[in-house]
Amino acid sequence: MRKRLLSMALVSAMLVSVLSGCGAGKDSDDSKKGTDNAEEGKVINIYGWNDEFFKRVNAVYPEVDKVSKDGTEIHWIINPNKDGVYQEKLDQALRNQADAAADDKIDMFLAETDYVFKYTDEEADVAIPLTELGINPGEDLADQYDFTKITASDASGNQRASTWQCCPGLLVYRRDIAKEVFGTDDPVKIGEKVKDWKVMKETAEELKSKGYCAFASYADTFRLYGNSISQPWVTQGETVIKVDKKIMDWIKDSKEWKDAGYFDKTVKGQWNDDWNKSMGSKSKVFAFLFPAWGIDFTLKPNWDGADGAWAVTNPPQEYNWGGSYVIACRGTDNPKHVKDIIMAVTGNKDNLLKISKDYLDYTNTVSGMREAAKDSATYASDFLGGQNTFEYFAPVAERIQIAPLSAYDQGCVELLQNAFSDYFQGKVDFEKAKSNFETAVIERYPDITEIQWPE
Repeated sequence: MRKRLLSMALVSAMLVSVLSGCGAGKDSDDSKKGTDNAEEGKVINIYGWNDEFFKRVNAVYPEVDKVSKDGTEIHWIINPNKDGVYQEKLDQALRNQADAAADDKIDMFLAETDYVFKYTDEEADVAIPLTELGINPGEDLADQYDFTKITASDASGNQRASTWQCCPGLLVYRRDIAKEVFGTDDPVKIGEKVKDWKVMKETAEELKSKGYCAFASYADTFRLYGNSISQPWVTQGETVIKVDKKIMDWIKDSKEWKDAGYFDKTVKGQWNDDWNKSMGSKSKVFAFLFPAWGIDFTLKPNWDGADGAWAVTNPPQEYNWGGSYVIACRGTDNPKHVKDIIMAVTGNKDNLLKISKDYLDYTNTVSGMREAAKDSATYASDFLGGQNTFEYFAPVAERIQIAPLSAYDQGCVELLQNAFSDYFQGKVDFEKAKSNFETAVIERYPDITEIQWPE
């Protein structure tokens, strides 16, 4: 690339107004000029919710330099993902995209699996199809996992996003607890004790008899059920939320497990102080269900003991949790830079293997991850006592069938867990929890007209 880029300090922004919908992409032909301009802009604005993509870009994109040679800069606009704040702030900027000054336009933004469909929607047209950037997904991204490409595509099959991540999940367990309760911490033998939900329940009872909890919270198991739904929360073009039977199974099983004492009774949900503390050395929690990013971003920072205390094995059910999708924004005045960044971070196998080596991300090349699974010398995790996580992630990843997605997934998942947490804690009855979910979800999504529960 001809230009060298200056990576700027992260800009933190908080949203104070309530917004709905994106609607920024179909305002005028001006929004499409970016992909035709030969002259690139001087500022590349990237919207995200943490510094994860920032670090990956800096790690593998040589055009990013500490000193800009021609004045071009990357500005990182960061807002928290929780409670929909990131989406609200992004939507506000998308509304202003057509009229924004060139240096203020969004060039790229990230979206999680839970709501990427909202932005890759063909009608919204805020995400530039990769083919318009000069990227041929069938050739240039042929080595990506199919389900990640499907997730990144609109209803017509046009891929409008790309990701460096593939996020299969495993069971991560405490070796010391395993040795005390089961007499072994061998991942293969522990894998047999957690191989399905029936066996996992028997193991949970065994752990309980020795004073331990199988998991910290009922929220920890949600993604496994949620990945098995047969219909989207909201079918495209409709305004009805349909709660899948698998979600009801999670509610039923979670109440049973909570009452049986298989969860830590002090932990209510996830992403709170009690949940973080349950990953510490004084905790009685045996295991967590995490993808690679969960081990690196969540478990590792909360562990206060020595390396080697944790290990991974197969989960009771295959699942995928998360994934950050990189999107070129309609209206960008930097299409060439944007294309190069997308290809460098999501389409270059050597770069992806470097990310896997440096950060232990499970990255998005099938052949690369097969290689990593066989190369424990290079891809061993110090935190996991030298274990090669890719050996366990790879077979899960190749069997994942992604659940049907909708633009409402993040809100539905968060609000349902919040509503039924009170039910699990005995604060409200089942019908009141349902009613509370209905009220909360309509407040979040005023366009929703009905919530249907399975019989």
